Amino acid sequence: MNLKTALGRLRIIGFLEGCSYLAFGITMPIKYMMEIPEPNYVVGMAHGLLFVLYIGLVLQNAYLHKWSFMRTGWALLASIIPFGTFIADAKIFKPAQEAA
Repeated sequence: MNLKTALGRLRIIGFLEGCSYLAFGITMPIKYMMEIPEPNYVVGMAHGLLFVLYIGLVLQNAYLHKWSFMRTGWALLASIIPFGTFIADAKIFKPAQEAA
């Protein structure tokens, strides 16, 4: 993964966004079962920022690489499914980066 390319940045942000989404699996039980909401605030803020960056980078790459509507839709849908960004990286982003 390369930060110098738009696709490389998307892959990195996608990985981080996926990790932050999965971190809710840890912070939500802490919030509701132990009544400690603070970790959820931190993870929520990080996830929100990474989510917005991910969406922006998907749209940027769709424009730059002339992705089809279907490919763009799958990449966007991946952001709201657990493990979705990891699958999108393997099935969409990595092959696109290797082809470029």
